[in-house]
Amino acid sequence: MTKSVNSNSSATIQSPFQQTYFHGTKADLKVGDLIEVGFNSNYGQKKNVKYIFLTATLDAAIWGAELAFGEGQERIYLVEPTGAIEDDPDLTDKKFPGNPTKSYRSTHPFKVVGEVTIWQRHPAEQVKTMKEHLERLKEQGINSLND
Repeated sequence: MTKSVNSNSSATIQSPFQQTYFHGTKADLKVGDLIEVGFNSNYGQKKNVKYIFLTATLDAAIWGAELAFGEGQERIYLVEPTGAIEDDPDLTDKKFPGNPTKSYRSTHPFKVVGEVTIWQRHPAEQVKTMKEHLERLKEQGINSLND
């Protein structure tokens, strides 16, 4: 997706650069693929999702990859949104004000434009603790992914 920039002339100049975000998952995708709503989630209740998620921080994407269900390889993709994005309400203005994880959601597809192939996993004990915390929330009926 390119962003059109109007100059003083009647011609439109194409700007090939736009914000790129991260998406952590265990899905095996290729450059050019679209990540879309309407499929079962890799998280929570594994239900048909209304929103898809992306982040501007590598750390949040690493968590996404590490916490995704399944036995597949953890992957982090570089993605560009094809439409509007908004703050993820599950992570905005909760423990800290604002959106410190720079996590967003959308109903519009994300286009895969690359993959991060070298990244540092969280320590195994930290991942285990996070999974246990998410399981406790699930037992309490707290399992959003924004419904």
